[in-house]
Amino acid sequence: MNTKGQQIIRQWYKQKNWRQFPFQQEMEETYLAGFSGLLNAPTGSGKTFALFLPFLADFINRRPDYKTRQNNGLQMLWITPLRALTNDIKKAMQEACDDLQIPWKIATRTGDTPAAEKAALKKKLPEVLLTTPESLHLMLAQKEYPNIFKSLQVVVIDEWHELLGTKRGVQVELGLSRLKALSQESIEINNNSKLKTQNSKLRIWGISATIGNLEQAAEVLLGNDFPPEKIKMVRANLEKKLVIKSIIPDSIENYSWAGHIGLKLLPQVMELVAKSKTTLIFTNTRSQSEIWYHAILDGYPEYAGIMAMHHGSLDNELRNWVEQALHAEALKVVVCTSSLDLGVDFRPVDTVVQVGSPKGVARFMQRAGRSGHHPGAVSKAWFVPTHSLELLEGAALKEAIRREIFESRDPMLLTMDVLIQFMVTLAVSDGFRADELFNEVKTTYAFADLTRREFNQLLDFITNGGKTLAQYDEFLKVEVENGLYKVNSRRVAMRHRLSIGTITSDMSVRVRWLSGGSLGTIEESFISKLKPGNVFWFAGRSLEFIRVKEMSAYVKKSNAKKGIIPSWMGGRMPLSSQLTAVLRDKLDEVAHGIEKDEEVTALMPLFKLQQELSHLPQSHEFLIESFKSNEGHHLIFYPFEGRLVHEGMASLLAYRISKIKPASFSIAMNDYGFELLTDEDIPIEQALEDAAFFSIDNLLDDIQHSLNANEMARRRFRDIAHIGGLLFTGYPGQQVKNKHLQASSSLLFDVFSEYEPDNLLVRQAYNEALAFQLEEFRLRAALQRIQTQNIILKTIERPTPFAFPIMVDSLGRERLTTETMEERIAKMARRYGAEGVDANESKKPRKVGVVRKKGF
Repeated sequence: MNTKGQQIIRQWYKQKNWRQFPFQQEMEETYLAGFSGLLNAPTGSGKTFALFLPFLADFINRRPDYKTRQNNGLQMLWITPLRALTNDIKKAMQEACDDLQIPWKIATRTGDTPAAEKAALKKKLPEVLLTTPESLHLMLAQKEYPNIFKSLQVVVIDEWHELLGTKRGVQVELGLSRLKALSQESIEINNNSKLKTQNSKLRIWGISATIGNLEQAAEVLLGNDFPPEKIKMVRANLEKKLVIKSIIPDSIENYSWAGHIGLKLLPQVMELVAKSKTTLIFTNTRSQSEIWYHAILDGYPEYAGIMAMHHGSLDNELRNWVEQALHAEALKVVVCTSSLDLGVDFRPVDTVVQVGSPKGVARFMQRAGRSGHHPGAVSKAWFVPTHSLELLEGAALKEAIRREIFESRDPMLLTMDVLIQFMVTLAVSDGFRADELFNEVKTTYAFADLTRREFNQLLDFITNGGKTLAQYDEFLKVEVENGLYKVNSRRVAMRHRLSIGTITSDMSVRVRWLSGGSLGTIEESFISKLKPGNVFWFAGRSLEFIRVKEMSAYVKKSNAKKGIIPSWMGGRMPLSSQLTAVLRDKLDEVAHGIEKDEEVTALMPLFKLQQELSHLPQSHEFLIESFKSNEGHHLIFYPFEGRLVHEGMASLLAYRISKIKPASFSIAMNDYGFELLTDEDIPIEQALEDAAFFSIDNLLDDIQHSLNANEMARRRFRDIAHIGGLLFTGYPGQQVKNKHLQASSSLLFDVFSEYEPDNLLVRQAYNEALAFQLEEFRLRAALQRIQTQNIILKTIERPTPFAFPIMVDSLGRERLTTETMEERIAKMARRYGAEGVDANESKKPRKVGVVRKKGF
């Protein structure tokens, strides 16, 4: 029997001439039954209404006078990772409320919300508030914040898969632990004592695209105190029609390198654009989006006025304009980055182009879903390789999607910097009591293993500065009054509110016109290299740099045709472990002569040349190539495990070789393999005789010796110190210079390392360096895999198609040159006889050096 609320919602669907999907009906029943959990639904499937409409139905059931305007208080908190998502969601929710004659105003509170609107929200709360993790914590930093949430019925975490595995996800976990505690009610029992139990009133729901660990994702979201019988997973199980094709170059170059052929395929891309209604061209970096935008504008000036660019460094007004223009069908093509990955519903978009490997299956699926972004529509995505071998990644992407192999998002654990920030946040508002907060924090997945000793160390740190900072007043932030931990200093409170959040990057400088108005932000490290009169390209414009004043770079329009493209930190993403596994499967098919993909067919001349010069490794084989040149002795290994794993493995194996014969190595790597280069002969045969060469025994000790682990941890510590409140980046418009922050964090790291070796933040820095910079878990698994494989050592006379792109990467080792990158690569190609080489003209390899079986 349907409730009144359900009947009204069903009628609304009929009026809209929409069909309610089975998963939406299941979500409705589940929500109204009082469950919390995770909704797994693809983009464009109607997932927002799947959760919002049951919430409205529940309100209608509880309030028969739902059409009467009343002060209901905050009923729903909707948390999203991107501020850009709130506009579309707000519009859809408001329309539904208006249709149903529910007199609510849907509101947003993000970093973009004007101060006047934020003040108005404090006076009168809306029934539904759309916000971000950072804004939730800013609300928790307000005095008497429990009053904000006293009527709260449900918290929804949208795009939970994007937050999981990040410090922002930990922020969400901690925020939810506080909201759950606030919702607890005291219940009288027989002996007149009081018992706290989870109030069934508060529901918590996450919305997630498909990832490899959905069940764990639900556990992380809800915490370890949620009754299992009140948790459910709702899956859409919709057959999303997805058409994926690769743009195949007219001719495949056997010796190619990263970025070599991307723009060469622009004519084919523009043919797709011309045939489509609206196209999104996704690039992996902001720099790449600027380059492609200008290439289109230069080559196809007729698109001026109907094309735009969208990335996270552009001013919010510009981004909003692009999104509105997409909705209005006023744009033919938009060049963008991950800033348009999530949730925004652009129905006019019917084609997506991915430039270069997205490095992950889930990321590609998310982007492909931007086209045909409504139920029943077909999503069309084209893959544009930026070098020849990336075509094999295109084949692997299609295979992974067909086999439904998606990346897992491993949750972050014991991030002490986030916990310190949270503790001070609560101390800034109404204060906290240690025992109560410890018990709350322990309910989260992230801090389930937190010990009381560690928690007490953090308490001592925020009140007394710990063992080393007690003499410095700026670190003594929290005071204890009758057991209540509280911030009494208005200056400390203000600085803390300005610092809330876990997103860290190089210090940004706002780019402003001399005549007024803002274009966006560029990292300080780029601006600091400019001189007055220099021309650079940003936001689709040619700009002349005038001066820097108070963290703003003032510019004027330039008519110059050439200019520098800004670069941002963190541009290179490694291949995911899932995609590398499928890539190795594809390579095994090639080695066995299986040719079922158009991408593989196109690459056959390259693979034949690789086989003739060296070897095509099968799944049970691990290839190492060795050759000599004027530069020295080269060893090239091919784990196909991604750039970060290769960085760690290269240093590790170089260290283990140096124990046999002392040597200095130069290292280069890409996603497919890595190179060790030294002046002297490398005793690789002797190293391979030792069973410990690829062993995981003493792995951490060997990593510590092979890499400057201290320096890696020092680099991680800067962000940790920022999040943990040890570094204040400055007031708005008065930011502290990047070099000063770096010096301060480095000094703190040294002080802690010397005088407080058990410091939790230093320990965290080392753990993060291992986990994220070296991907130690993947490195360990890769070494274990290699130990079971046959080692194929080939001595070759010149670089192979597999080796060449790695060696191109090594050009970055040269300190000073007046040649362009293209000139240097061409010279290298001529030096090794690679220029113009094809499979028929190649020379045979020399005799195989060592073939050693392992595990067979």
